Amino acid sequence: MDINKPLAERIRPKSLEEYLSQEHLVGDDGSLTQQIKKGIIPSLILWGPPGVGKTTLANIIANESERPFYALSAINSGVKEVRDVIEKAKQSGGLFTAKNPLLFIDEIHRFSKSQQDSLLGAVEKGWITLIGATTENPSFEVIPALLSRCQVYTLNAFGKKELEALLARAMHEDEYLKTKEITLKETESLLRLSGGDARKLLNIFELIISSQEQNTITITNDLVSKLVQQNTVRYDKTGEQHYDIISAFIKSIRGSDPNAAVYWLARMIEGGEDLKFIARRLIILASEDIGNANPTALILANNTFQAVNTIGYPEARIILSQCTVYLASSPKSNASYMAINKAQQLVKQTGDLSVPLGIRNAPTKLMKELGYGEEYQYSHDYKDNFVAQEFLPDEIKNTTLYEPSDNQRENSFRTFLKNRWKDKYGY
Repeated sequence: MDINKPLAERIRPKSLEEYLSQEHLVGDDGSLTQQIKKGIIPSLILWGPPGVGKTTLANIIANESERPFYALSAINSGVKEVRDVIEKAKQSGGLFTAKNPLLFIDEIHRFSKSQQDSLLGAVEKGWITLIGATTENPSFEVIPALLSRCQVYTLNAFGKKELEALLARAMHEDEYLKTKEITLKETESLLRLSGGDARKLLNIFELIISSQEQNTITITNDLVSKLVQQNTVRYDKTGEQHYDIISAFIKSIRGSDPNAAVYWLARMIEGGEDLKFIARRLIILASEDIGNANPTALILANNTFQAVNTIGYPEARIILSQCTVYLASSPKSNASYMAINKAQQLVKQTGDLSVPLGIRNAPTKLMKELGYGEEYQYSHDYKDNFVAQEFLPDEIKNTTLYEPSDNQRENSFRTFLKNRWKDKYGY
């Protein structure tokens, strides 16, 4: 036993049987299970929060498929290191064997476009099988050309059951912990401090155990709180505070309080939060909570994301503040958000209803003979560019999905729709 290794490293699973959770990927019916067993591994991206087993799963895939395994970290590797590994992979015969080497890149979202570009040829030609790990949405952080060559697998955050099972296994398997008589009386503080990060949980657990001189140790919330200084982490951007503070930020803007919104923005910036993450949330909010009460909000939020992406820290904080204040001070409406929710629910309930013949496309002679588009009335041929006709399937005609909110702009929408549709939709 190497006591100098962290507990998380000492009990790291080495096989699928030992791997906890992610049943949707590596359970009996998991989407990765059969691929791993057969050794037919596609290039893939493992996406999930910190400490859920992305690196561990990559190592297990290599072990189970008996392939050469190379690992790089995007934090301290560049194009040169990537090309060196690709050259080694080519020399090992990856081009001529079904078991081509695996290249694992941790935090692949930190790679620049040119660094990601350097992987394309090797992945496409099959010299390597790429396994990338990321905590960020691959759709935003991995270039499209590389993303299209990879399968994306999402790893879920650990729940209470999995984290407690992890602690139990550590006590049962680790040689050092087995020398202690440990009772897990209370686990709430441990789990809260870990933020769902298994690595962090085990590190805290080991810290507590090693700080106790006696062999008999009872883990309680009070003991954990005394030994672990919660205030040493002002903002944990991968843990509970990450979700709590972004929630406070969004709710403050939705509640039209620019003062509180800018405060929570500052908390995230000072804590080192990814500025692009904040900007993306502003785009969502501009549509979900402001919508057509002020359509300019979405334009400004989208421009903010582009500007933040271009400028970077520290100046990007000014742009984020401007957008935050504007959105918080803007009239609010969730009418468009509610309309699509209602529409999707209606689709689920009613299924694939037929498109009315009058508004079907009629590109062929046969379709025209069958009446496709025959009764369609071209709106621009009529006064005010409008003529009343039915656009919904008969089964759901007259259904109102969009209900304008009570604000200046949407009140004008209501008046417009009332003038056009009279009593049809109840406007």
